Amino acid sequence: MLMIIISHQLMAILAPIRRQTIQPQENKLEEKTGKPAVKECPMLFSAPMVRALLDGRKTQTRRIVKPQPFREDYMAEEGVRRQFATLAPYGQPGDRIWVRETFQGPLFDGERMDEYRSDSTKFETPEFCVYAADGGGAPEFQDADDNLVCRWRPSIHMPRWASRIQLEIVSVRVERLNDCSQADALAEGVAIDRSGCHFIDGTDGRHVSPVGASAVEAFASLWESINGAGSWAANPWVWVVEFKRVAP
Repeated sequence: MLMIIISHQLMAILAPIRRQTIQPQENKLEEKTGKPAVKECPMLFSAPMVRALLDGRKTQTRRIVKPQPFREDYMAEEGVRRQFATLAPYGQPGDRIWVRETFQGPLFDGERMDEYRSDSTKFETPEFCVYAADGGGAPEFQDADDNLVCRWRPSIHMPRWASRIQLEIVSVRVERLNDCSQADALAEGVAIDRSGCHFIDGTDGRHVSPVGASAVEAFASLWESINGAGSWAANPWVWVVEFKRVAP
């Protein structure tokens, strides 16, 4: 009976979310091997967060649930939250996330242009890309009209072949943003400097909490820089996706 009640609650809470959920896509290459198909979806990360991924410091990410659940009394039920987590648009444990980051490519020497024109797919690998997270300025290159340009391509425009980082989902849960613990903040990429201050880098600079303060304070500062003033106090429901890095 309990499961029937929870199911009715979910129908009331999650109908708008169910309509908007984008299911991860099956990787067709896996099907050819005869192994179980791997489902994957893209996820945007800023350059500082990409560096944290590469350093192994970031193993969690929080993303706002859209739209927000409208029945707070139902969300108090642990069983409801567990079933709610099965609708996360990023996938479930075992599924893959491929990281979208600011990049440019494919880039290659001019003498290889004929080779590129003959078969451009040979150049559609991370080997022929550069990434903003690795530091340095935007690359210079000649475009299709032989104009010398210097620019990055935004992460939102990264195709699958250019992604150099793949993550495997370990767990998914839904909780209030302010439920983020000290351990969670560290898993989000918060580090400690030599003076004992917790810090995390954002696109707008470094966010530091005072000596002796929680790592959560640094993460909260970063969150507000991304989502706007008052967004931490708003305490929205968030998807908490825990992952590990895997070979491409």
